[in-house]
Amino acid sequence: MSQLDLNLIVLLVLLACGIFSHNTAITIAAGVLIVFRITPLSEFFPYLQQYGLNIGIIILTIGVLTPIASGKIPGDSILKSFLSWKSLVAIAIGVFVAWLGGRGVKLMSNQPDVVAGLLIGTVAGVAMLRGVPVGPLIAAGILSLLIGIKQ
Repeated sequence: MSQLDLNLIVLLVLLACGIFSHNTAITIAAGVLIVFRITPLSEFFPYLQQYGLNIGIIILTIGVLTPIASGKIPGDSILKSFLSWKSLVAIAIGVFVAWLGGRGVKLMSNQPDVVAGLLIGTVAGVAMLRGVPVGPLIAAGILSLLIGIKQ
């Protein structure tokens, strides 16, 4: 018991939460990280930490842009989005959320002590409220506003 691996236990709890809540993203993420943790693949953790967020954002962006690329959202609809008040508000909110995410990345880099809380809150939201695990960046951005961090 003196060699209790608390980080592995946390990953196993997250895996169980993902399975219990039928959340594929949490289940796969925790499962992959458990495999990395208990195998020689653990030597790649520095690369995952350095590039994982960027790779995830790229994959997420590809998913978001796919309807435009595939033609499911026609070009004229994109142009018309500048004429509807709802679309203009959506554009403004998108700009605001992207700005918050940028602040969140900076906060998470500059104050790593808040990362655990942000991750626990995000995982809880994903597991219990069927949310989507993009929350840490936005949550960190909101936190940076609340605690007055200049970014």
